[in-house]
Amino acid sequence: MIDGFLTIDKPPGLTSHDVVQRVRQWAGQRRVGHLGTLDPLATGVLPIALGEATKLSRLLTHGEKAYRGTLRLGVSTTTYDREGERVAEYSGGWPDEAQVRRALSRFEGRIEQVPPPFSAVKRGGQAAYRRARRGEDVQLEPREVTIFRIELMRYEPPDAEIEVDCTSGTYLRSIAHDLGEAMGTGGTLWDLIRTRSGPFGLEGAVPLDRIDDLGSERVVPMAAGTALPSFPVDARTSRRVGNGVQLGRQEVRGAPPEGVVQLVREGKLVALVEAQRGLPELRTLRVFLEGTR
Repeated sequence: MIDGFLTIDKPPGLTSHDVVQRVRQWAGQRRVGHLGTLDPLATGVLPIALGEATKLSRLLTHGEKAYRGTLRLGVSTTTYDREGERVAEYSGGWPDEAQVRRALSRFEGRIEQVPPPFSAVKRGGQAAYRRARRGEDVQLEPREVTIFRIELMRYEPPDAEIEVDCTSGTYLRSIAHDLGEAMGTGGTLWDLIRTRSGPFGLEGAVPLDRIDDLGSERVVPMAAGTALPSFPVDARTSRRVGNGVQLGRQEVRGAPPEGVVQLVREGKLVALVEAQRGLPELRTLRVFLEGTR
């Protein structure tokens, strides 16, 4: 069993599940999952969790993301990207670069964003895209997201290339649509590359078509892939944690007054524990076999 993370540079046209299936074949194991879905149109960073690392999926799926995308003004589609059905086209003059920059700046910070109707956001217990495909009128509620940086890198009308650093759950398709609305031209997402997902970056990603040439040494160990503060423990302590014992704060030298940290023995992940102000014990969140065997 392989435990750890593999960063795949996803090609266009495949779903995230398609990539998981391919990695399962390479690894020869079923316990494989992805950390954050990419649309088939999108390329770039798709972190894959293998073995025990799948226990960390919920923690790492919600990390910050970075994207580079091309927005095309003058076209509106049902899905807010170029794979959808065209519903409107614009034939007037294009806004100038200064206007586009000003409009984009309004997206920066903590904002309310309405997800696209063709999205995995659930309404009434069912994904919105399933309702939209049936022709239902899907009205989704706005959600709070944070855009740390949005920058216009190139503007050659009708295309605007942008870079975005944001929280999980931010839709660049909605940014494209909303920018088009603000400009009075309509807009849709034409191309998208995810350049970072939490601690995983494009510089360390492996093209999916080269996966058969890889050895397991390209798999990032669990303890190295969480980006959490690490605290070493000895074999005795790791066995106690594996047996369900809650550690006292004094047993983990240097533990912070609050927050989630990881316990590590000889480079292997033992557990995630949480310190809470006023409590003498560290609450165990997850225990991992690789560090407690």
